[in-house]
Amino acid sequence: MLRKNLQVNNLCLHYGPLIGHIDDQTFHDFPPPEALTGPRVESHLRELGFGYRAGYIAKTASIVAKEKPEGWLQSLCNEVPYDDSPDQKPLLEGGREGYRRAHEELLQLQGVGPKVADCVCLMGLGWGEAVPVDTHVWQIAQRDYKFGKGKHKSLTKATYSAVGDHFRQLWGKEAGWAHSVLFAADLKTFSERLTTKVEVDVNEFKIKQEDGIILESTVVVKREYALHEVKDEFEEEKPTRVVVESSRSHRAKRRRVF
Repeated sequence: MLRKNLQVNNLCLHYGPLIGHIDDQTFHDFPPPEALTGPRVESHLRELGFGYRAGYIAKTASIVAKEKPEGWLQSLCNEVPYDDSPDQKPLLEGGREGYRRAHEELLQLQGVGPKVADCVCLMGLGWGEAVPVDTHVWQIAQRDYKFGKGKHKSLTKATYSAVGDHFRQLWGKEAGWAHSVLFAADLKTFSERLTTKVEVDVNEFKIKQEDGIILESTVVVKREYALHEVKDEFEEEKPTRVVVESSRSHRAKRRRVF
């Protein structure tokens, strides 16, 4: 994810229009397709670390800018206002007609497969039911949301569609954003933030007598409790798992007996 963020930042910095400055930091908008049609774009993008994607970006930008009718990409956007009503009709299999059309149109572009098309539909065109599926998302569906393997033993086109429809049955028009939360929460970088840790000091006292002197010993034990309490709506109630890590420090004092 960090690498992709860096690539998007470089794309905006080198080809996007300037938005403005905050102190000495410049901010650029995402570039329009026309800005990525120059003769040196592909080689420059390779220099910026885009690898094989450089060719796809340059060729796709050229197709959108020169071969598609003006306003083509905007015509694929979801123009329906957001509806937060609780009484929404369930989606048809495959999502709304506008989403299906946008997805199919995007698949015609150079280097665009089902997952990339769904990423564009979700994050760029406003189709909230678009669910980008990869093996990670497929595993989440099986592990946490009762998506049975059955005939879906590998991530084929049929499996891809079935996982998307499964999520759309659960979350309707916002299935894509629900998927994004699940995907991020399952990454190690984010899952570690969901662990609550509590540090507690525990005093332990020991008393013994040597040659008429009482030795009082206090041991301070620092215990760190990691509470794992995150569960989903389908998970059965489980006892809280507590992981304890301890460290000790020792203090002692002498007291003579008279």
